[in-house]
Amino acid sequence: MTRVFAVSDIHGHPAKLQGSLLAAGLTDAEGNWSGTDARLWVLGDFFDRGPDGIGALRFVRGLVEQAPAGAVNVLLGNHEILALGMRKFGDTFVPHEGITSRSFERSWALNGGQDRDQELFTDDDAAWLLEQPLLALDADHLLMHSDTAEYVEWGDTIDQINTRARTDLHTDNIVVWWEIWRRMTSRYAFRGESGPEVARIMLQALGGRRIVHGHSIVADMLHISPEFLTGPHLYADGLVLGIDGGAFDGGPCLVVELEQPA
Repeated sequence: MTRVFAVSDIHGHPAKLQGSLLAAGLTDAEGNWSGTDARLWVLGDFFDRGPDGIGALRFVRGLVEQAPAGAVNVLLGNHEILALGMRKFGDTFVPHEGITSRSFERSWALNGGQDRDQELFTDDDAAWLLEQPLLALDADHLLMHSDTAEYVEWGDTIDQINTRARTDLHTDNIVVWWEIWRRMTSRYAFRGESGPEVARIMLQALGGRRIVHGHSIVADMLHISPEFLTGPHLYADGLVLGIDGGAFDGGPCLVVELEQPA
């Protein structure tokens, strides 16, 4: 049986990612893919907050090329949308009633944007990212970057959501792009008393028995410092698994093996 792993929110720390993949047996000491009978999902957020987002992206792209087809896969995170939006629109004003300072550049700066990432970001990097999906289903797990229910605003199935989001990302409409950023930045849909029901509805609609997400740091959910975090967080009646270790804030880059269906 193929073992399935997920990692998220590298945020400019490729060395942490490489160390975690090595410890999981998915790469060798030189950083080359060695995951025999394994599949890896990277749930987004290569960029911002840490010093080398472009290095994280290039490292994972290298693994995609080295590994057998379908062995290494990437989903888009909100910081990919932000980096792409910054590159495409810069300080162009985003029209919105009553707001006069809204732009991708401003949000990029407020959210840890790194000049070096933008300087080294190529057309090829952008084109590759624009073809990556938002959602996937593997090992009976619904995989997504953000812990939000807003994905369903794009459609009723995983294929619909990925297709319509990809279409939106191929427009030059800054308002459409901003709405993607807004949706992908929302969070905490599966917390609180209503969280399990929201998760059940999404799983019933899109498939899977458990949601796996990054985006919201697990240590914050557990009210501990990220440096003390040792693993992912299962919550919402066991329906949701958070895997963002807070790598940019002193936490680990969690590479999590997903529990296979019986």
